[in-house]
Amino acid sequence: MSLTSLEEKGLDPLQLSEKFFELWHQNNLQMLHLAAIQGFSKLSEPLEALLTILESCPGKQKGRSHTLGYHILMEFQTWMKEGPQMSLSSLAEDKAVELQRRALGLLTDTQPNFVDTLMNIYQIKTLDPSIQCMHIYKLQALNCYKEAVTLSIKLGLQTELNMEKMLIPLILQDKLPLAESFVKGHRQLEKQLVMLLDSWCHPDFNVEEIRKKSPCLSLAKHYVTQIQPKMLTKHVVRLMEKFKIDQSFCPNALHKRRLDSLRYLVYKTFGDKTMTEENWTDHVQYVVADDLELQVHLVELLVKYSSLRKASQWSLRYNLPKDRLSQGVWEMQQSLPPDLQQICLNDLTTQEEEWIPSQSHCQKFYQAPLTKDKVHFVDTLETLQRCQSFVLKESGVVGVDMEWQPTFGCIAAQNVALIQLAVLDQVFLLDLCAKGFCHQPDLVGFIRALFSERNILKLGYGMTGDLKCLSATWPELSEEPLKMEGMLDLLKVHQEIQRGKVNQVQNAPREVLVGEDSSEKGLSLLVQQVLGKPLDKTEQMSNWEKRPLRISQIRYAAADAYCLLDVYSALSSNPASFGLPADLRSITSGQSEKSKDKEKKGKKAAQNPSKEECQGAQRVSPPHSDKLKGLLCGEQPSEDTPPLTPQQLRVVCDNMLQGLGRYLRCLGVDVVMLENTDDHRVAAKLAQDEGRVILTCGQPFQTLRSQVGEGRCLALDCSEKARDQAIRVLRHFNVQPTPSDIFSRCQACNSDEYVSIPRADMETMLKEKGFLQDHSTSDYMLEKSCQQEELRPDDTLTPSVTLEPPRKSCT
Repeated sequence: MSLTSLEEKGLDPLQLSEKFFELWHQNNLQMLHLAAIQGFSKLSEPLEALLTILESCPGKQKGRSHTLGYHILMEFQTWMKEGPQMSLSSLAEDKAVELQRRALGLLTDTQPNFVDTLMNIYQIKTLDPSIQCMHIYKLQALNCYKEAVTLSIKLGLQTELNMEKMLIPLILQDKLPLAESFVKGHRQLEKQLVMLLDSWCHPDFNVEEIRKKSPCLSLAKHYVTQIQPKMLTKHVVRLMEKFKIDQSFCPNALHKRRLDSLRYLVYKTFGDKTMTEENWTDHVQYVVADDLELQVHLVELLVKYSSLRKASQWSLRYNLPKDRLSQGVWEMQQSLPPDLQQICLNDLTTQEEEWIPSQSHCQKFYQAPLTKDKVHFVDTLETLQRCQSFVLKESGVVGVDMEWQPTFGCIAAQNVALIQLAVLDQVFLLDLCAKGFCHQPDLVGFIRALFSERNILKLGYGMTGDLKCLSATWPELSEEPLKMEGMLDLLKVHQEIQRGKVNQVQNAPREVLVGEDSSEKGLSLLVQQVLGKPLDKTEQMSNWEKRPLRISQIRYAAADAYCLLDVYSALSSNPASFGLPADLRSITSGQSEKSKDKEKKGKKAAQNPSKEECQGAQRVSPPHSDKLKGLLCGEQPSEDTPPLTPQQLRVVCDNMLQGLGRYLRCLGVDVVMLENTDDHRVAAKLAQDEGRVILTCGQPFQTLRSQVGEGRCLALDCSEKARDQAIRVLRHFNVQPTPSDIFSRCQACNSDEYVSIPRADMETMLKEKGFLQDHSTSDYMLEKSCQQEELRPDDTLTPSVTLEPPRKSCT
């Protein structure tokens, strides 16, 4: 068909559509552009004709910018700008509404430009909201949940729709961020979403009840595992802070947090015995508060991990009813003499502490070289002036540390209780809990002056958390942040030392080693490496808001700040022996410049990641899908470690990285995944017994890395997607999958052997497992499976049940 045949007036839209499809099939976009410009001008009713053409286009709902419908719409928009001005206002009202309805029917596309352009041309937002809502619910009936929510946000229909009906399918499909976008800016909806998630944190909640409300929803098994109290609680607390929702609307999530905190406290005190009973007594009262269920659970835990006598004392303390007591507690209560029925809720230490600890303690831990009279409390304006005269000396060096009351996740804000400032032969303790002192303008002014003075070197270790709590303590610091000058974060220096240590170990995984046969971490590890002895961290989780402070607390606070001076002095006197540059201050600035340079290089070479970018699993920028493709095709990420096949890498994934575990199994890696109820220590035992590498994230990394050999524990970023985490693991261990490794292992049971079974048997198994809800869904999934695996329609694959599964069986 030639272009001259399109010259007639009142051109048939379907005829023009055929011409477009012919040119599109020939991939002749230049001729398609010319045909569009000429053809649109020959249409008698361009707005109506455009809908007819788009409705006839194949793949109009694919949501991809390279579809024919998208190109036609963009060409029409260009033609409108350069050609005649037209709008729905020139049409009769009933005719305009009819076109709007038809245009609305095309809005199932997720390509933003397509949707926005169509909405603008046909002024969809002026259509009756009831008609718009009807279309949204129609999309939901077609299981287009994401498209329905995206379109409802664009149309501003959030308050017109049923929030639970719209968002529950999204949440069940692990699309909570989109659900958050739906409610954002609508106060009532924000509260409803948080309350909905909180209701799922109740101990009696069963996800199957929710699934019954969406019977047509095809839900993968691993999505259901995400709807667990532990994960939901994190989301509830995060959204509670994000949307500023009152805690009273989240009773279940907060109860779950307090319950987890209570178990942690019992473990720290009676399990690994790293918390004193004085500190435990303070914290457990705060966590349990007046919650009867937590009080009962505390007594049960004490029966299991401590003694009947202690359990009986606490049951008397809370006056628990007899029918809620564990076996043997009531009888023990009756046998206790009166003097043992009460628990001392003040300091449990009856003897006055000495400033100088025992000789064995001094031999084991670092001691600040200070007498008690060199440690000064600052709690008045007079003592603050004396502190300023010592601290604000030009060219001085000041060690800075802060302490706050541990909340164990029960509340969001943590206010600083004590600020330690160490100078030569002196330590000043700024008591922010002293009555009226915290709100003195002179105190805030002193803090601003100290941090902004570039001629005073301030030493800290991981100051990010300290500054966050400082801003929570003084809201004016959030409005007008501190000006930071003359700061040296020894954490950056420590990381430089660690990189040097790792590079000295041949063929060792990078940035995994932290210490040699040491259970220390953080600042304590740095002090041990530089000064020979670690810090005593027993008082770290003290009740820092309780006054008066114990001698051991004061000694700990002084040592935590003064050790920074000693460490800096030792490093400065001989930096080369620690692999550091002569000017330690250049490390922080140098790291910042390297990060900027790396970011620029990443933009220039996004397609070809350099060797430098692959150096450390924790410092690689989040990779894109094209980089994943390169890795899957055998692209070599590093030359200084021997390449591995996926089968050679055996890992155990913490329960916070189950998505990563499934992703690695898809690539052929031998993965054991912890269950949601497993303790993190299970990972250490599996790593030791089976020679596996631990993959974890967050705080457990600090504990787990000290329980396994060097290079056997890798920390990842929980905020990243499983795909990006998987690429970091592949790069870190130089694993090079081939196409034959893809889907060579079962995601459910980790088996790497398969048997061929009849299609009907496979469908029956899937239904029994809850993966299929109806026949149409099963047909679709099985056809898709057959296409992906290139199997005959009558056969599919399932892991062989004759083999012994690693930890689970898929049958």
